[in-house]
Amino acid sequence: GLLGQTEWSEHFPDCGGASQSPVDVATIQTRFDPGLTPLTPLGYDQHGHKPFTLHNNGHTAVVELPDWMGLSGLPWLFTAAQMHLHWGERGPEPGSEHTVNGLSADAELHVVHYNSELYPNMSAATSQRDGLAVLGVLIVTGEETNPAFDHILNYLSRVRHADQTVYIPAFDIRSLLPRDLRRYYRYNGSLTTPPCHQGVTWTLFHERVQISKAQLLKMETTLYSSKVGDADMVLLQDNYRSTQPLNRRMVLASFPAG
Repeated sequence: GLLGQTEWSEHFPDCGGASQSPVDVATIQTRFDPGLTPLTPLGYDQHGHKPFTLHNNGHTAVVELPDWMGLSGLPWLFTAAQMHLHWGERGPEPGSEHTVNGLSADAELHVVHYNSELYPNMSAATSQRDGLAVLGVLIVTGEETNPAFDHILNYLSRVRHADQTVYIPAFDIRSLLPRDLRRYYRYNGSLTTPPCHQGVTWTLFHERVQISKAQLLKMETTLYSSKVGDADMVLLQDNYRSTQPLNRRMVLASFPAG
């Protein structure tokens, strides 16, 4: 939009807070916590016959998730709300938000959940310090097509402009995640877009998911941040936030990562 990342905190004070996301995970500085149990997606594969909603909000492509999907393995039960993607632009510049040992991935998937034990809905939970839990999946490219991501990418052309929405066939959300959900990094952080509320329990999976170069290209070049009829057509690219200082936070690992 009109505001660059450096100006966010002038309009959204939380964006200048001490517990912001994303971060760089320096594996040698993580602390192994054997108490971090495997996460269990609930109902991710029970998509039924009702379609999902895919929306271009001008910043990313968002898939609204039904409330029977959730997540266990955290202190509270979390209910799924939505998932979205972050990417870069064509060329050598990567597009993930989180980095590991200073290295970016090509893109990143976020699956957002809210604390449904303590709060009635997503909007009530968003500003609370224990309100949200987000799964972060780093995406890299290879030769093989990932059919799970085609469930989203094949419909991007129908929401090419900001504020456009389309129904897409429901599918198994678990198929988007890495096979290994036992190894991950955990830290307390924030939303990576304004208002940057600092109530997010982050789980960044160690295993990366692979898509093809053609799939990444579709992600990078299909959507516009401009609306239908706008004079200037602006491609929606580089919709990732740069890494933020860890300050005094500790990144935990569910395995001996260092």
